Amino acid sequence: MAASLGPLVGAIDQGTSSTRFLVFNAETAELLSHHQVEIKQEFPREGWVEQDPKEILNSVYECVEKTCEKMNELNINIANIRAIGVTNQRETTVVWDKTTGEPLYNAIVWLDLRTQSTVERLLKRIPGKNKTFSKFKTGLPLSTYFSAVKLRWLLDNVEEIKKAVEDGRALFGTIDSWLIWSLTGGKNGGIHCTDVTNASRTMLFNIHSLEWDPDLCKFFDIPMEILPTVRSSSEIYGVMDSGALTGVPISGCLGDQHAALVGQMCFQDGQAKNTYGTGCFLLCNTGQKSVFSEHGLITTIAYKMGRDKPAFYALEGSVAIAGAVVRWLRDNLGIAKSSEEVEKLAEDVGTSYGCYFVPAFSGLYAPYWEPSARGIICGLTQFTNKNHIAFAALEAVCFQTREILDAMNKDCGIPLSQLQVDGGMTNNKILMQLQSDILCIPVVKPSMTETTALGAAMAAGAAEGIEVWSLNPGDLTAVTCERFEPQINPEESEYRYARWKKAVMKSMGWETSGGPSNDKEILMVSEK
Repeated sequence: MAASLGPLVGAIDQGTSSTRFLVFNAETAELLSHHQVEIKQEFPREGWVEQDPKEILNSVYECVEKTCEKMNELNINIANIRAIGVTNQRETTVVWDKTTGEPLYNAIVWLDLRTQSTVERLLKRIPGKNKTFSKFKTGLPLSTYFSAVKLRWLLDNVEEIKKAVEDGRALFGTIDSWLIWSLTGGKNGGIHCTDVTNASRTMLFNIHSLEWDPDLCKFFDIPMEILPTVRSSSEIYGVMDSGALTGVPISGCLGDQHAALVGQMCFQDGQAKNTYGTGCFLLCNTGQKSVFSEHGLITTIAYKMGRDKPAFYALEGSVAIAGAVVRWLRDNLGIAKSSEEVEKLAEDVGTSYGCYFVPAFSGLYAPYWEPSARGIICGLTQFTNKNHIAFAALEAVCFQTREILDAMNKDCGIPLSQLQVDGGMTNNKILMQLQSDILCIPVVKPSMTETTALGAAMAAGAAEGIEVWSLNPGDLTAVTCERFEPQINPEESEYRYARWKKAVMKSMGWETSGGPSNDKEILMVSEK
């Protein structure tokens, strides 16, 4: 007889490098079982990053089925899974055919840079080439990072997509929309929706009126009929249409960084968290008011926990490359066979010996928003070896976090007295100690680091009509944490940080568009 633990909630966590399905106990927030599958990233050309939407969808089905099998082995009844939340890599753009259910092109990943020329062309149409022209509507600067420019590129360059739009067959969505549509029936009645947090990353969404903005759609020349319906982050969107969990409602949806904010219980104005995944994302809850940064941060919707509940806002510092730098050392340079080995290489030397690594593989995001930057490793001598480079890579993650934390402290006026962290990289103790040393404040990590999935599960379990998870502050379970205190003197920390800033300056202004490689662009796509 399968044991009953009370209501359970599942979470689909579709990240940039992997997909996971996790199941939580709604009363204790305990993680009961999960399964994870790594996702392939394709780099068809320099600066291009793509994924196969079908592979992403199949990885979700695989994770759900495997987790359910594990639960049966553990004697836990999967019939107690009352709801499922979805959380996802943000901005990544998919266009598919609603009559066949097939993607019309690979997903263009948030990190992708092919849209640099699109951005420059759009900038020319703005008086004074002002990158922040839409900041007060969208919270975002005009950048390759956000979905509207990726969608514009697809409409300009992919014949099948142009044709499907003309025929009224095309649907656009970020990964959450693609998954929810597919999981709730696909071409047979799938629900085409997104939530306010994912919508707020497209550059087409007005974060005050909480609606698609006709003026922005006109500016990017995006037909509004291909856009998903925008819903709150916590309500029943539809039900699972196949597999072991057929009939279970999907009732939570949040972009991954927003889900982590919820999972870290940052419900109060001024509470913040930093997630270390492929990139690094520091979000600070600013309550029911949107705050606009003077220091290179973006304004985003934190969450909206129900149809009739207010939207909460956040300031965000976005860093493109964090965990991805470790994956790069592993896959591209081959200096280690695993992420753990990179950590070991760094630990063995305990210093970068004056070597600095600025991993501006996709240009620089916050606080610089400098698309022309490229990655550099500098301060090399004959003494430098792979251990020093591994250490410099970990240090780079910490320095980048310090830059966005400094910006956050300036914007908020009240410096954070400690940093709440989560994400896969936080299992790296060397990194966490280094982070505390470079910030000169304690770093606090929950013992259950899957806060992104937890946040999605909380949103799903708290939804109207599900109501198995209480979000009242008094009902939230206390979380056990590990603390890392600064161990080096602040002078040394400041000296290293100053050198880092010097290295950042040297990474800028490297790439200019209109180089010889750009002419092949249209040719390649039409052959595909």
